[in-house]
Amino acid sequence: MVFNTGAALLDAIVLAVVSMDKDGTYGYKITQDVRRAIEISESTLYPVLRRLQRDGCLEVYDREFGGRNRRYYKITDAGLAQLSLYKTEWERYSMRITNIFMGRHVE
Repeated sequence: MVFNTGAALLDAIVLAVVSMDKDGTYGYKITQDVRRAIEISESTLYPVLRRLQRDGCLEVYDREFGGRNRRYYKITDAGLAQLSLYKTEWERYSMRITNIFMGRHVE
């Protein structure tokens, strides 16, 4: 992709992906789901997950899987509120950009 992804957009995408599963999801699956929209490495994703956890948007728990613990991430109420804000802002932003690309007057 030729467009850079800023921190806010990456946070929004990660929150949206994690919110799809009410019981939470694990890091590798989050990476795979995010990659459907943008290219991202696990080394980029994990600091985002830690930041979102620190900001109270995600909670973390471990669950046994195949004899090992797997770390799961679950969106919090604060994370849902932040995701809602991101969605509203994205709609406005993407509409303005689309209008410019389509040659429509932007105000």
